[in-house]
This record gives sequence, structure tokens and C-alpha cells, in this order.
Amino acid sequence: MRSMNDNTHILKIEDLYVQFPINIGTVRAVDGVNMELIRGEVMGLVGESGCGKTTLGFSIVRLLRPPGRITAGKIIYNGRDIVKMEPGELLALRGSKIAMIFQDPLTSLNPLFTIEKHFRETLQTHEKGIGKKDATDRAENVLESLGIARERLHEYPHQMSGGMRQRIMIGLALIMNPDLLIADEPTTALDVIVEAQFLDLLNDLRRQYNLTIILITHNLGNVAQLGDRITVMYGGTIAEVGPAQSIFDNPLHPYTQGLLASIPNIKLDQRELKTMPGSPPDLVDPPPGCVFHPRCPFVMDICFRERPPAFSRGGHLATCWLYR
Repeated sequence: MRSMNDNTHILKIEDLYVQFPINIGTVRAVDGVNMELIRGEVMGLVGESGCGKTTLGFSIVRLLRPPGRITAGKIIYNGRDIVKMEPGELLALRGSKIAMIFQDPLTSLNPLFTIEKHFRETLQTHEKGIGKKDATDRAENVLESLGIARERLHEYPHQMSGGMRQRIMIGLALIMNPDLLIADEPTTALDVIVEAQFLDLLNDLRRQYNLTIILITHNLGNVAQLGDRITVMYGGTIAEVGPAQSIFDNPLHPYTQGLLASIPNIKLDQRELKTMPGSPPDLVDPPPGCVFHPRCPFVMDICFRERPPAFSRGGHLATCWLYR
């Protein structure tokens, strides 16, 4: 798969640090991340739970919950730094330019609102003066593109299946025709059949609405199906970035290699599942040097002392001293 548009960057993240001060110390949830997003692509953001994926996604739209805060860095969207935006600017940005699909639609939808009222409230927040009929007409058009009958506008979230509620969340994200869509583990609550249908729908909508997508997931199969490029996170840092096919065929970072090796292969007669030794790092007190070195099978002396920069090799980047 390749990007549909030109190679202009819609988003650039530069030296981003996000921290959560707590009683026992400070959680370094995002620790010096640099990332670029090309207009029109699907970027898969993958890694184990607790590696910083969701925190990074929430940072882009400035929805971090206290005590979380951005302590340094830039998030440049179309030439403007989101980190420096005032509340009014952020309100205009969210939904209309950058939209987000959250992990659990049932907790994101108001159980006392009909689906129509959800759409109408979203539109009226961003378009002052829009009439009820115009809002309903636009909601019906979006539902039609999602394969949902317009009559279901009058239903409540609890009357719909998990897959249907997730489609409603997509519709609410797309109603303002945003440029960038951040999908945070959107298939976690879905069974495998509905999950496959959802990913197909997301791919169709990407082309229909000319979207750029960040797909946050721990499921490498989802990224293989939909992603153009992959960013692998570990311990709040970027381990590897590259074209999806290149990373699947030739992973460079030992962490990426371990993730891919741990996926069961039904074509092989596997007596035992492969696992990575150890556990993700304590982000209050991360290890010095390379954050992955306590679990790395190729650890060297320098890994204990110095944090590796990003090295370019084979068309993608790896933050690993193996490639200095």
C-alpha cells in the first residue's frame, strides 16, 4: 500500500516529552519522541500495553488527563504548534481538523442521548447556527456511508451492537470532514468477524474522505491489513519506524523482532509459543542507556550507558546501537 497524495507532512512531532507526576515519582510516558506523518497515509502505532501509544495519541489532540502534561517538545499540524494553542483554538481543531475514535464506544456515547442528538450536538459545537434539519440531513448522509439505516438515528447507544456503536463513533469523527483521524485500539471490543468488517470499512472511508489515519493498536495483524508505515514504541520511546512491508519482512530492532516472533504461525508445527523474556520497563525509573537493554538478546556495553539515536537502514529507522 502507498500514500494516496503527495509526500507533504500533515503532522510533525519533535522531541516530545509527556510526564505524569505521582506519589512515588514521575512517569515518563512519552520520552523524547520524534515522528512525521505523511498526508494520506495510514500510520500503525504499535507496542505492548503501557509503552506510550495512547498517551501519544491523546497528546496530539491535547486531551491528557491531569496530572499528565506535556513538558517539552512540539506537535506541528499544518505548520502550527498544537502545544502552544489556546483553549479556543483547540476546540476549533478537535473534531473539525483532527478527530479521534476512542477504544470503548459505550463509555464515549451518552446513554441518555439518541444517536441523532449525538450528531446534532457535535455539529452545533463546531458550526454555530446550523439548523436541526440540516444537522439531521448531514447525519443521515454519514450513516448511509457507514451502511446504517437512517431510522436508527432515533435509537439509543444501548440498542446497538458493539460493532454498530463503533461505526457511530466513526460517523461522529467524520461529520466535520477532518484531515486526520486518530483511532485508539478501535477493534478491542469487537469479535474477529466484525473486526475484519470494521477495518475494511475504515479503509474505504479513508479513500472516500481522503483521510490521514493514525491506527493505535497492539494487534500487528490490523497494521498488516491497513497500514502504510509502522511506528513501534517501547518504554515511551520510538524503537523503529518504516514501511509496513519492510518491517514485517526485515525487522531491525530486537524488540520488533521479538514482537513478530511471538505471533503464532499456523503454517508451522509449533510445539511452544515464543515469548520475550522480562517485562516492560518501569517508567518512573527506566533503565539507563537503551530502555530495552534489560530484555535484549544482543545487548552491548554501550547499551547500558548511552541512549541510541535513530539509525537509517534499509529504508527505515531503528534506534539501536547494532546499526551505528
